[in-house]
Amino acid sequence: MREKYEPRIVAFLCNWCSYAAADLAGVSRLKYPPNLRVIKVMCSGRVNPLHVLYALSHGADGVVVAGCHPGDCHYRHGNYIARRRIALLRNLLSFVGLEEDRVVLTWASAAEGEKFAEMAREVADRVGKLGPLRHPIRKVETYD
Repeated sequence: MREKYEPRIVAFLCNWCSYAAADLAGVSRLKYPPNLRVIKVMCSGRVNPLHVLYALSHGADGVVVAGCHPGDCHYRHGNYIARRRIALLRNLLSFVGLEEDRVVLTWASAAEGEKFAEMAREVADRVGKLGPLRHPIRKVETYD
């Protein structure tokens, strides 16, 4: 008997808003999938597309990048940078044959714990329907 598939999701959360929203969701005991792994970054604009590709190539089935709402970034325009980078990355994923729904960009303020929990459930459902990443990006072996 096969056990139920649970997607592995990596979430890059900005320190100021999204991470605080995740913390509020946890403190408020709101239910969201336990298969979401959080990586705290200072700003969503600091998430390099290579970080997302690295996560996908090392076993993640989906990636979330979450930051402050546009106009509310603690670093003035970091979330605008993130929005441009993730849009280009999603186009690249589509071009190479991966589902672009595996990468999600979202916004959450520190007071939106419920919104964060709902987003986590939606992403887990969406990636779960896509199934495991069938065509993972291959790691390039290096020889010293």
